[in-house]
Amino acid sequence: MGEIRLMKGNEALGEAAIRAGIQGFFGYPITPQSEVIEYLAMEEPKYDYVLLQAESELGAVNMLYGAGGAGARVMTTTSSPGFSLMQEGISYIACAEIPCVFANIVRGGPGLGTIQPSQSDYFQATKGGGHGDYHIIVLAPNSVQEMADHTMLAFELADKYRNPAMLLSDGAIGQMMEKLILPDPKPYKPNKPWATIGKTKDRERNILTSLYIESEDMEQKNLKLQAKFKMIMENEVLFEEFHTEDAEFILVSYGLSSRICKKTVDIGREQGLKIGLFRPITLWPYPVKKIEEMAGRKEVRFFMSIEMSAGQMVEDVKLAVCGKKPVHFYGRMGGIVPTPDEVLDAVKSHIT
Repeated sequence: MGEIRLMKGNEALGEAAIRAGIQGFFGYPITPQSEVIEYLAMEEPKYDYVLLQAESELGAVNMLYGAGGAGARVMTTTSSPGFSLMQEGISYIACAEIPCVFANIVRGGPGLGTIQPSQSDYFQATKGGGHGDYHIIVLAPNSVQEMADHTMLAFELADKYRNPAMLLSDGAIGQMMEKLILPDPKPYKPNKPWATIGKTKDRERNILTSLYIESEDMEQKNLKLQAKFKMIMENEVLFEEFHTEDAEFILVSYGLSSRICKKTVDIGREQGLKIGLFRPITLWPYPVKKIEEMAGRKEVRFFMSIEMSAGQMVEDVKLAVCGKKPVHFYGRMGGIVPTPDEVLDAVKSHIT
């Protein structure tokens, strides 16, 4: 059995990064994720990794680009305005196919907004917030335990596909304290023949770039990337179901909202309502096929996307349902967290 600890979500993320064999962390403090940097700084003397506080998020993402390109296992964490500043660098990294891990501990926006938890960065994370045709792998933890587990998984997926991977969490999960079982350390044995470690007698230099002047070359690069994204979509979809087997009303939510919706399902079931919960764990690749299959069930009357936003994931739910059943939405904004009873009232308002 692994080591049991009581930790904040941000601390669990940092400890899991250490246990995953992190070699470099480059970041900039921003509430509500600064504990990640603080924890890694506190632990750094015990381990062999480099931690640098960059001059800005722009600096951090480009340090990630350079160190990741040299073959190091690297990571950064930030919160919403900081993640916005990283988008150009993420686009470069995705095109150069450099594995690295990001975590966005989301706060309310737009703009500087509030430091309270939100889910309003869904579009930015899942639709490729920078320029060009690319995707990053997006995992959505809903507990302190998953902050650790998904960090380990993000490093594995990033290396497996030579692609950026990220955790899309929020300020509540980052700040809450829960008991967790820490994952066992995994010895990191780098095998990256593509890394830019210089020319030797045995090999030529590797060149990693996102610059392809000729249109034909740029198209070939894009075709290669799209083939990789298709492979990820076929092999890496994760989700959780809760009382969906006989559900007439299916809530779709991720992260903190999914914890609230679990309680809604329990309350609704006590009142005789056949409510179920479908939780996407990978937000990209999105579990389209599973939602489409549920939409074909006769007993399902409608879906409802529950989000801490004005409604972003609801678009993916509608695309997956493909017009087979109605799709409704309920959300709160600005850092306000909905209650289970509010969600249940929203469900009842659509029952005819």
